[in-house]
Amino acid sequence: MRTLVAGSLQAACKSLQRATGPQLAVEAHGSVHAARLVADGKRDPHVLALADPELFERLLSTPWYAVVASNELVLAYNPETPGGRLVAEAESWTAPLGRADVSLGRTDPDLDPLGYRTIFALELAARRRDDPDLVDEVLSPDQRYPETQLLAQFETGSVDAAVVYRSMAIERDYPFRELPPAVDLGDPAHADAYADVQYELPDGTVARGAPIEYAATRRADDDETKRAFETLLAGEWLRDHGFVVHDQYPRMEGDVPNGLRG
Repeated sequence: MRTLVAGSLQAACKSLQRATGPQLAVEAHGSVHAARLVADGKRDPHVLALADPELFERLLSTPWYAVVASNELVLAYNPETPGGRLVAEAESWTAPLGRADVSLGRTDPDLDPLGYRTIFALELAARRRDDPDLVDEVLSPDQRYPETQLLAQFETGSVDAAVVYRSMAIERDYPFRELPPAVDLGDPAHADAYADVQYELPDGTVARGAPIEYAATRRADDDETKRAFETLLAGEWLRDHGFVVHDQYPRMEGDVPNGLRG
């Protein structure tokens, strides 16, 4: 059974495999890239799980999906590097990020929601501080890595800090700085402010700021896929890896098949 997932779900999927059996084959990419692989007919997964529910509508016109978890942004740092220690000790989380002696890693916003959410967080911080130059001072093109490679760069000390999801930091035991709720994209109370930022993808579609959520859909109706998807919806495999599974999850959207909405 083929499962295509967001890169930030890759480690958690090991728990899902243990719960469903070794027949579950998992492939992980940045969610924008994963959605395009499906849209272009290059992948045909039984289950698709992405880090931004809007991708199901913007890129895939998926008839239904289930929102299963939430997350938030944090700033992970390497305490073994001088630049990482500057990040840990700074009064403001953004202050060290524009320094020449501090290297920041981030994912490519054209391939991955974590990449454009990093930009959103900095834009929201810039507005709060009335500092229009903040984004340009912090970000440069050579910081960008595929989501599945970013953590390898971080772990080898190639970068001092990285903007990651809280779940990524927790499941790998990285030290991190929490970001203010007004910029971490994890607090529904700030949804209106989040919605004021956006990023245009190369194909012309627009990603808009919103509280971070993960969603999945089932693309096959055989019994094996149905059983695996029910396990996915239960959410325990996500809680154990630092994701937040609210009581209202799974939240079904669209023309949901009989038997799933309840």
